[in-house]
Parts: sequence; structure tokens; C-alpha cells
Amino acid sequence: MDRTITDRDVRTPVVDERPLARIQAVPWLIVIVLIAAVAWLGWRAFFYNEEGDPVGSAMLAFEKQNSLNVFSSRFEIVAESQNAQGVLGIDLLKSRQASIIPATVTYRLDLANMDRDAFQWDAASETLNVVLPPLRISRPNLDEAQARVFTEGNWVTAGAQRSLSKNNSLQAERRAAVFAKNPQVLALARNAAKEAVRQNLAIPLQVAGYENAKVTVRFEGEKTGN
Repeated sequence: MDRTITDRDVRTPVVDERPLARIQAVPWLIVIVLIAAVAWLGWRAFFYNEEGDPVGSAMLAFEKQNSLNVFSSRFEIVAESQNAQGVLGIDLLKSRQASIIPATVTYRLDLANMDRDAFQWDAASETLNVVLPPLRISRPNLDEAQARVFTEGNWVTAGAQRSLSKNNSLQAERRAAVFAKNPQVLALARNAAKEAVRQNLAIPLQVAGYENAKVTVRFEGEKTGN
């Protein structure tokens, strides 16, 4: 039996009215944006060169370190003491002690107090000239545990032993402080300080955009080129 098709049996299909071109363009826009971002990051990493303030970069590097140990000298000090104990002004017990005591002295630079006047930038030659303050020398550190002690005397009392050891330690500390200021030792320490400063300023200058920069270092009162 034939059935008549009515309007109710015909359903209108749902049509997406959004333009097809717009739908297809969205993924391509995302890809283009990503490519542009990668290209910009690559340019920043390999080609972009933003030169900063070389003096400011150097000062910042020093301020972060505050102080810099540049040299350490270890040497042996010889000290000798005598002790006499007696009765009624007559020396009955005489003793002598000689000590060979290792000592260590450290040389450091006080960087935190260096102001901008200590740095001069020559833009033409891309050279940073640095003037350092005097080196600070630490108090001698005596390694008495490694000392070699030689004692002479027929009868050395405990009191005499303590007196001899104390006197030798005081002598060793004074002599070590004098030796630490020896011109030859000071020259080694100053050269080590200059090289340490050059190495510490190399990276900050590169970060500031001066890859070919040079650093010259001298101490206060020292002539240029020394």
C-alpha cells in the first residue's frame, strides 16, 4: 500500500554556517605563530647583542663576592727559647727548646668597598682598567700539631716546658707576620690577585656584550704596566 510522503517526513539537515576558510585557517595561524616565536628566540640567542654597562657589570660581580682570597703561603718558622730555674738567685735548672712550626698566611682583596672610581672603561680599545686596594694579610695560622720540637736540659719541669712552648709560639707568630710581608712573597700574592680579578671579570663582560674586552689590573700606587 502506497504511503504519501508529507512535509513532516522531510527533515531539514543542520548546516554549519561558519565559513570553511576560517575553520581551515586556524591551525595554520597557530603554526605560523609558533614558527615566529622560535625564530625570535633563536635570533635573541645567537644574533642579538645588547651591550650593557661594563663598569656596572664589574662592580656587581665584585659586590656579590664581597671579598676574594687570592693567595695562600705556607712556610716553616724556627723559634728558640731558654728557661732557667734556680734557688736564691742561682740557676740550677737550665733548659732550651727549639721549634720548627708550619705557618699559613692568606692574602685577600676587599672587593665590597671598591667604588666606581676604581674602574675605567676605554670604549675605543674595549679595555677595562681596574685599580685594586692593598691586599689584606691574615693573622698567621700556626699548625702547632705538626711542629717539630727539640728540647735540651738535664731536668725540664712541666712549668718550664709550658713556658718554652708558649714563648716559641709567640716568636713564631711574630716572625711569620714579618715573613708574610717579604717583598718576594708579596709580589707572588699581588700577581695572583691580578690574575684572579681578570678571570672573575671575564664572564660579566661577556654577558654585558663585550666578548673581546680586555682587563688591565694594577694596585693603588702602582705604575701602569707593572
